Amino acid sequence: MSPRGGLDGDPGTGFLQEIKDAVSVRTALLVLGVLAVQLAFIASYIGAFHNPKPHEIPIAVTVAVPAAQAKAEAEADPARASAEQKQMEAATDQAVQRLKALPGKPLKPSSSDSEADALARIKDRGVDGALIINPQGTEDKLLVASGAGASLSQALEEIMVKVEGAEKRTFKVVDVVPDAEGDARGLSAFYLVVGWCVGGYLCASALAISAGAKPANPARAVIRLGAMAVYAVVAGLLGAVIAGPVLGALPGSVMALWGLGALLVFAVGAITLAFQGLAGIVGIGLAILLVVVLGNPSAGGAYPYPLLPGFWRHIGPILPPGAGTFAARSIAYFKGNGAGGAFLTLAGWAVGAAAVAIVMSLLRQDKKELQAEAEEQRS
Repeated sequence: MSPRGGLDGDPGTGFLQEIKDAVSVRTALLVLGVLAVQLAFIASYIGAFHNPKPHEIPIAVTVAVPAAQAKAEAEADPARASAEQKQMEAATDQAVQRLKALPGKPLKPSSSDSEADALARIKDRGVDGALIINPQGTEDKLLVASGAGASLSQALEEIMVKVEGAEKRTFKVVDVVPDAEGDARGLSAFYLVVGWCVGGYLCASALAISAGAKPANPARAVIRLGAMAVYAVVAGLLGAVIAGPVLGALPGSVMALWGLGALLVFAVGAITLAFQGLAGIVGIGLAILLVVVLGNPSAGGAYPYPLLPGFWRHIGPILPPGAGTFAARSIAYFKGNGAGGAFLTLAGWAVGAAAVAIVMSLLRQDKKELQAEAEEQRS
């Protein structure tokens, strides 16, 4: 600092005044906001991932002999086969109760009539695995679906090692919905969704600050939403093509993934525009807080919902990244089964956020008109 005064050498400028000139109150508040988002990011990601534990993983349970054997026994002695079927149903119920009573409730078991029924429930995304108990031997079968998340399949195996070991039984693992060769640990769907989300809020942010921090009128808000929709269609298609035909990371329908991507990108973009309409440029930070800080770690990517702590497990399915990840995996590995709820969630965000963005532009216009009328009356 110059002995003649402030940092610029002006004797009329003090050091504190120069700080005020360099960093305004508004800037200081924005910096504090950035710090808050940064700390929230750290807390959210570490909180979600630092200690994954299984919690009520949906699993089907059945005590059953092979279908061909059951058919042959039924044809040979119907009465005996019927009695044995009742015994197996009772044994299935007992097995379900044993699994329900496990400490910490790692599983959410439910009974199935047969192995075929259990398999169908996995492919419909009703359960994440199935335990097929062999009543005629000591080796059972565990059906898993690594396409729904490799860490989830591994968690089921680890639980069953303890459960079956305590019963002096063994089991073999059958992956009935394996992940694709180019989809390491089933994470490609999650990263595709993250990329779509990033594009959504970055495009919306660029549109929002292109002519001021807030929409000047409803027409501008509608135009921005229209531009967002066009971008979403293009981004959805290109993302689906890269993940599918180009890299071979995700199987499944490119058209379905395109539709998902377009809806997801538009939903995230509309959310960003809605927050921007509510809070100005700060709204962009709020959108990042919702989608990135809260949405990404709870999306079920590295650790599917049953392995996440309670807070993240509950918010994940209702936020865009979580709904998008679940739907993308359903399209890639389960023929779209179970994806309807996720699509409805994304559609709700898209419609609701677009409505908020338009309403905020209308309110802003009304406020300007009232201010103009007041000025006219005073003059």
